[in-house]
Amino acid sequence: MVKGRVIGRVWSTKRVATLPQGGLLEVEITGGGRVIAFDPLGCADEEEVLITQGSVAAAYFEGIKAPVDALIIGSVDEHS
Repeated sequence: MVKGRVIGRVWSTKRVATLPQGGLLEVEITGGGRVIAFDPLGCADEEEVLITQGSVAAAYFEGIKAPVDALIIGSVDEHS
């Protein structure tokens, strides 16, 4: 799991049929780098999020084989 901040949205009018409906967000990863992550939560720009990647991200979707490699699994409310 990695932490990052939403820096933009990716719009796609054409997509494979097994990609569920939802947002595609560009996230700047804490420590450097960027990733496009599938967003089932409806996160906003500049929101700090938690992302899981790889087979764990794809396994989130029941009954379909979604081509998702990065999935937003939480929104960070505050730091301690």
